[in-house]
Amino acid sequence: MKSIAIAFKNLQRKKIRSFLTVGGVGVAVAVLVSLMGFDEGYQRGLRSDIDKMGFQVLITAKGCPYEAATLMLKGGGGLRYMDQEVYSKIINDPRVAAITPQLVHTVYDPDKNNGQGGLALYMGIHRSFLDLKPWIKFKSGNWFSQDDAEEVIMGYEAAEFEQRSIGDKIFIPGIEKILTVAGIFERTGTQDDGLIFLPLVTAQNIFGLPDQLTGIGIKLKEISQIAGFEEDLYDEPGIQVISMAEVRGTIFNLISSAKVMTNSIAIIAIFVAVIGVVNTILMSVFERTKEIGVMKAIGASRFDIFRIIWIETTLICVWGGIMGNLFAIIAARLVEHMLRGILPYAPSGHLVVITGGLLLSSFMGAIIMGLVAGIYPALRASSMRPIEAIRRGE
Repeated sequence: MKSIAIAFKNLQRKKIRSFLTVGGVGVAVAVLVSLMGFDEGYQRGLRSDIDKMGFQVLITAKGCPYEAATLMLKGGGGLRYMDQEVYSKIINDPRVAAITPQLVHTVYDPDKNNGQGGLALYMGIHRSFLDLKPWIKFKSGNWFSQDDAEEVIMGYEAAEFEQRSIGDKIFIPGIEKILTVAGIFERTGTQDDGLIFLPLVTAQNIFGLPDQLTGIGIKLKEISQIAGFEEDLYDEPGIQVISMAEVRGTIFNLISSAKVMTNSIAIIAIFVAVIGVVNTILMSVFERTKEIGVMKAIGASRFDIFRIIWIETTLICVWGGIMGNLFAIIAARLVEHMLRGILPYAPSGHLVVITGGLLLSSFMGAIIMGLVAGIYPALRASSMRPIEAIRRGE
């Protein structure tokens, strides 16, 4: 305890320098925690988004399969169209447990975003949509009255943004069509919350796309049948079969590649922080050369000096670890907001997930960093000879 008290008082002598060094360690720890929290949050969100799509296989028109899957995850338009005849061929396949056709279309709405304009997303769906997503419940209202009814069901966020309720009218700009709100879904935490759903037939008629689809979602009876199912559809003209498991694996591989770079940044930040800590403690040792010489002259052992300097270094890193964890927790939502503005696709949910285990690991890492960084300055101080140290410090 006496050594800790001495070390603490030594750090207080140069408060600004000690604080800046602690801040450097804190920034490094905060960067590390934020990057690892982002990796955890992104993977959780992506896995959740893919699982909540409700299907294992996605069929779209030919193009980039991963771009198509990303657009479907985002609930966005821009997808190519394919003939509904493909759906008619697949629906009777005995390997299919559930299947649903979709037609996604975007409409520019000049009144969105407080008059600044924006895209409204519409999706034509069949009742089988609910078979693939049984967790979707109605907040109010119900399903369409007919398969070609001029009605809409609004996602939770779309209804909140538009301030719509059952029976209200929806005007589609440019189409000159007015539809009635028949239902509003409960919040799902997915891209579905921001969509406006129409009966598939109605969407095809309104948008002038008869017998056209943008996607077909399929859930197979046995997940092991995906390879054979894809092979059987390989020669079907104009379509591509996308396994959502492959999409998830590919995106995770890309994340892993990016993770190497981000971890390198974190390691560099920690290395710089360690150099800063070593430099601060060495400067402190040189400034107290005479004092250390006197301490050794009156009976302090090499281990006593080593322990004091080592504790000083560890204290700096412990405070830095605490500060870094607090920085990361406080700034998590700000970092998340910035990432959503940068990333081409950001899954739903929190992008930066900071767990107790992550905070504990980073704190223990800071302690280890202090123990390692303190070895050289402590050895340097403990190896001083009393007489030479006193003379050098005069």
